[in-house]
Amino acid sequence: MSRRKRIALGLSATALAVGAGIGVAGMASATTTPTPTPSASSSASPDSTPPMEGKGRHGGRGGERGVAQASALAEKLGVEEAKVTEALQALREANKPTSPPADGEKPDAAAREAALAKSLAESLGIEEAKVTAALEELRTEARAEKAAALKTRLDKAVSDGILTQEEADAVTKAVEKGVIGGGGR
Repeated sequence: MSRRKRIALGLSATALAVGAGIGVAGMASATTTPTPTPSASSSASPDSTPPMEGKGRHGGRGGERGVAQASALAEKLGVEEAKVTEALQALREANKPTSPPADGEKPDAAAREAALAKSLAESLGIEEAKVTAALEELRTEARAEKAAALKTRLDKAVSDGILTQEEADAVTKAVEKGVIGGGGR
């Protein structure tokens, strides 16, 4: 194999590894169920435990994202954000796992989404179809934002000479097809 082909192969492998890293990081931070943490403006009483600001699932960052998701969902449903936050918190508490999942076991996303929509509809007094549609709109918007952010990062990598346009296109295609990054759903 010629030196030029080996270099091209090495660069392609590097681009795929970078894309896989971006995809894994995106999957690790992605969430299909809004999981906000209470904010100071929620209906918590003054003597309750203070919110874990900046903390999301598993004690990591993401609290702001959860609050933003609750706010966006409340806006789409035409209800108060505090009511959505309360309903989500109640659902989270009611469905808290008692043990970690077995190795390789993933929760059924469709069943989880259906349970979320049903619970929110009951808690908020809204039709389940309206809640389902609002959740799908938010998910679609989040996917579009994620794709735009990836495109921006890849365009910068191309302009900085880190990747060729062909390599960036290959990463984009791999994400769109669901090979890496959880895309293509």
